Amino acid sequence: MRLSIICRAVAIAALFLFSLKVLAQTPPRVTPMTPDMVDRYDSTLPSADYVRREVMVPMRDGVKLFTVVMMKKGVSKAPILLSRTPYNASGSTGRNSSQRLVDILEVMDTEFVNDGYIRVYQDIRGMHRSEGEWILNRPIVGPLNKTGIDEATDAYDTIDWLVKNTPESNGNVGVIGSSYLGFTALMTLINPHPALKGVIAQSPMVDGWMGDDWFHNGAFRISSLAFPLGLGFNKGNGGGEFVLGAGDEYVRFLEAGSVADFVKSVNAEHVPGIRKFMENPAYTDFWSLQAVDKWLAARPHTVPTMLVVGQWDQEDSYGAPAVYRALEPKDKNNDRVSLVIGPWRHSGFNHTGFDLGDLIFTGDTAREWRVKYAKPFFDHWLNGGPDPKTPPVLTYETGANKWNVSQRWPMGTAKPIFLAADGKATFDKPTSSGSEDYISDPAKPVPFIPRPIDSGDPMQWKPWLVHDQRFVSGRPDVAEWTSAPLEKGVHIMGAPEVELFAATSGTDSDWVVKLIDVYPNDIPEPASQGGKPSMAGFQLPIGIEIFRGRYLKSFAQAAPLTPGKVEHYSWSLPNVDHVFLPGHRIMIQVQSSLFPVYDRNPQTFVENIMYAKKADYKKAMQTIWFGGVNASSIILPVVQ
Repeated sequence: MRLSIICRAVAIAALFLFSLKVLAQTPPRVTPMTPDMVDRYDSTLPSADYVRREVMVPMRDGVKLFTVVMMKKGVSKAPILLSRTPYNASGSTGRNSSQRLVDILEVMDTEFVNDGYIRVYQDIRGMHRSEGEWILNRPIVGPLNKTGIDEATDAYDTIDWLVKNTPESNGNVGVIGSSYLGFTALMTLINPHPALKGVIAQSPMVDGWMGDDWFHNGAFRISSLAFPLGLGFNKGNGGGEFVLGAGDEYVRFLEAGSVADFVKSVNAEHVPGIRKFMENPAYTDFWSLQAVDKWLAARPHTVPTMLVVGQWDQEDSYGAPAVYRALEPKDKNNDRVSLVIGPWRHSGFNHTGFDLGDLIFTGDTAREWRVKYAKPFFDHWLNGGPDPKTPPVLTYETGANKWNVSQRWPMGTAKPIFLAADGKATFDKPTSSGSEDYISDPAKPVPFIPRPIDSGDPMQWKPWLVHDQRFVSGRPDVAEWTSAPLEKGVHIMGAPEVELFAATSGTDSDWVVKLIDVYPNDIPEPASQGGKPSMAGFQLPIGIEIFRGRYLKSFAQAAPLTPGKVEHYSWSLPNVDHVFLPGHRIMIQVQSSLFPVYDRNPQTFVENIMYAKKADYKKAMQTIWFGGVNASSIILPVVQ
């Protein structure tokens, strides 16, 4: 559906097939690298400034993993920086045809290889040129995995081999990676090798049901279907690509019906990966026992770790803060676990960070982080460099466009902004109660961006979380409350909490809440750089999140809602550091669909929502309550 989704689409037919034989638990016997283990050592041309080695690294069960080792010529006693990827190690180390190492590797690698680091990429088990079977987000050895091997054991064996077979190294290894690579980076912390000295996990996939990738608070992300359908199952090499064709995806998914109807229409009912989604819509042990933050919370933490996420990460906003919450209590001196939140989209910190959508920042924020924080972090822990005193928490204050250093997270103090009568949002609790109604029609769901929707277009998908919300403001199925212009700035640092009192005439419902910064309209703000439009009147979403009503009482067990009954829903918006500037207004929007990012709720309770029938999709009267005992609000983490 988008680049990172397509990268992850490969080989998902093997999803969670745990039919491997029980494997030995001891690390492999390490033998020195021999000529037959080296496929190529051909980039040492006189004109080249680097060395490239391609090796098959043995795991404890005999499976060998394809690994590319690259370094500048003449490097010695250098640290190793490792990334374990399903996205093609050869491609990651061959971006261009060049005899200069910095032209070949990813942009994020430049600072490291120029300073003599040894850069290593490895195809994880079962992907591309590695042997074995791939299982998406392979669970650690335990209740869901009886094989004796997982990404943690493969990482241990890889590091063990590298430090014993890379004569140019100093014996220290760091691990870095984003998205799926963020997941494999965290896996190195399960049973860390003694040579592992530092980990930077970026936008890691941590809990695919709570808020990363597949579901958010129970609502299914239709984009997940692109994983098994986007590419074939030929070890990530693109064999048998499934093409949906051009056109408006809003229409495509709407006309198909339910998720099951769409899956049937493309003859994908028996694809194992899709079946896992269809058969496990609730947060049962199948999902909860895969949550990486729970794995890490149950273990000692010994390796310095930096957790990084974009404030507008459209794929994995949940993971990094969740792992921070799990690890921070173990960091007794507040110097071994750090959290970074920057003004980026998914994996934006590995590219250029001058802007996002219509927003312009003061400089390349991504490179600032890499040069001022990521590189010194690894220099210290891997190479004996000076202590950079890595901030416990580093966040970029959008609105003011500056970096902030904090000792903890969240930093703000709870301050609710209430919904009130006449569409007003106020910091004063309403003295009288009331309600606002709207009709939610599954036949006309609210789009997440203006139509036509082509989520294969990176210019649509990557910045959608900062898209101007005026395109839905005023729709009859979107309720909104707006504050008066602010007399002084409101600075928030943390995850705003939704406290919503709502009722539906149906027996199931989705609730989508948006926290929005409304720019002044009466004093036009100047046009942005680079030909971007004026921000006058812009409605900038600071946080958008959904909650599926059937999981009100229990995430593990769906239950129908009682028609007309006022229920209290609580959930979190993404973590942010943002200031609503003086003269701006704070807006709260509430709606009951966000399509086709999320599947439509039929608004009639069915046991498995994936298989809803056409007759189940019905209009519903949605009622949002405010004031009195049903005082709906968003609790802002405000700092003074």
